[in-house]
Amino acid sequence: MNEIVIKGGTVIDAQGERRVDVGIAGGVVNEVGPNLQGGRALDASGCVVSPGFVDLHVHLRQPGKEEAETVETGSRAAALGGFTAVVAMPNTDPAQDCVAVVEQVRRWGVEAGLCEVLPSGCLTVGRLGQQMAPIGALAAVGVRIFTDDGNGVQDPLLMRRIMEYSLDLDVVLAQHCEVAALTTGAVMHEGCCSSRLGLPGWPAIAEELMVFRDIELARLTGARVHILHLSTARSVELVRAAKADGLRVTAEAAPHHFTLTDEMLETFDAVYKVNPPLRTPADIAALKAGLRDGTIDAIATDHAPHTPASKEQSLDAAPPGMLGLQTALSLALGELDLDLGRVVELLSTAPAHIAGIADRHGGPVAVGRAANLTVFDPNATWVVHGAHLASRSRNTPYEGRTLRGRVRHTLLHGTPTVIDGEAQR
Repeated sequence: MNEIVIKGGTVIDAQGERRVDVGIAGGVVNEVGPNLQGGRALDASGCVVSPGFVDLHVHLRQPGKEEAETVETGSRAAALGGFTAVVAMPNTDPAQDCVAVVEQVRRWGVEAGLCEVLPSGCLTVGRLGQQMAPIGALAAVGVRIFTDDGNGVQDPLLMRRIMEYSLDLDVVLAQHCEVAALTTGAVMHEGCCSSRLGLPGWPAIAEELMVFRDIELARLTGARVHILHLSTARSVELVRAAKADGLRVTAEAAPHHFTLTDEMLETFDAVYKVNPPLRTPADIAALKAGLRDGTIDAIATDHAPHTPASKEQSLDAAPPGMLGLQTALSLALGELDLDLGRVVELLSTAPAHIAGIADRHGGPVAVGRAANLTVFDPNATWVVHGAHLASRSRNTPYEGRTLRGRVRHTLLHGTPTVIDGEAQR
């Protein structure tokens, strides 16, 4: 007997598109077919039923910065955005560079029960770029992705040794690509706009040099490398060439980087300050092309909550970052001109494979598969108001903007975490 039946929707996954109901029992998909009966009905009329979304890049802030976000509040935002799994970045305080902190973050995720929280591990101790973190011990407790996100590993020899060490661990090394010596004091993209405004700029080459370096180190070592938040046209070209050469390189793009330009900083509003910075229309066009042709594997939000007080500071003092979990789907649907199957692949199937959780997330909506599912209306419109988002913070760059596409239901292991757009916990 089905416990839940998702009725009247169109299933879209890696197997294609079909009009069927989905029956769920015991946390797994129990039946897929027309006119299913029994159990609680969740209306999916006019909606897409897809595997749950997976975000490779989320800042949950806990431990250390609970005033901006907690694992629970960030998980709630994730569920409302259709995400059934998120990778928690390690730039917490203390950093996620030891088993104890990683296990605590994982426990908080289980206790919240809103999505699966996958703690990442640091590449270096304290994210200081000086000494390799205990990657082997962290991998032994299930950490799959390692990164110093917020910092790029500046020392190429250290990065090479980390890549060599990683080869027998089946892990992914995710790099924040920024040559720090080129970005000191920068608050926005270096270009015509920064010159006109008289603001210190973050040059594209600061990203591209490290993208190039790590691609070549991956070529040398055979390591598996994931490039975080691509933002420039040249970076896209470098990843495209690496893939053509058969290297184990993947990449992600954040919605703000394919929807907003550096000209937003003409307002001097720090809500638009982010790292890497918003770039030019030409860069946006390149990112969209990369998402379309498969050069860029995944959409990842880089959800980065900050308190209102911190974002109300001057551009040089305010921290970089913006919210993203609840707007990612809408921005993908409204800005990318992709078919629904490709959007689902970018938000679900591909990131699940990169994160190493394809056994339970991102897979086909099929009998026997874990019922981690998202139901979304691709045509529903809504207005973004930071005060109405689930995050503890309000730093959305889309305040007041009308977006198309919204999550209706989200299910984690067969249990609804969101019903009709309302979080259940």
